[in-house]
Amino acid sequence: MADPLSRVFSALADPTRRDIVARLAVGDATVNELAAPYDVTVQAVSKHLKVLEDAGLVSRSREAQRRPVHLEAEVFDLMTKWIERYRRQAEERYRRLDDVLRSMPDAGPQPAKATQP
Repeated sequence: MADPLSRVFSALADPTRRDIVARLAVGDATVNELAAPYDVTVQAVSKHLKVLEDAGLVSRSREAQRRPVHLEAEVFDLMTKWIERYRRQAEERYRRLDDVLRSMPDAGPQPAKATQP
């Protein structure tokens, strides 16, 4: 079984699942509501939801006859921490490169100054 971060990124690798997550960020929805804009069966959307659920990105509950799907936003904290760590490392590398470039003398030949007669 893959680690949680790998499951999340794998689940979000599919554009339909990313779209479902974007729609759930606005509010909870049923499987039928989520399936409406797609030219696929409700069963196909249910399979996408199962992948998202296995990754911990969504959960399903029961409200009377309605079974809304809910986005589990705290999973994004895991992704954000991972991305932030590498963003900080990349920024530090760029800062070091900027320091090196600033310390270098101007490269290339200097144009000759014209003499006045």
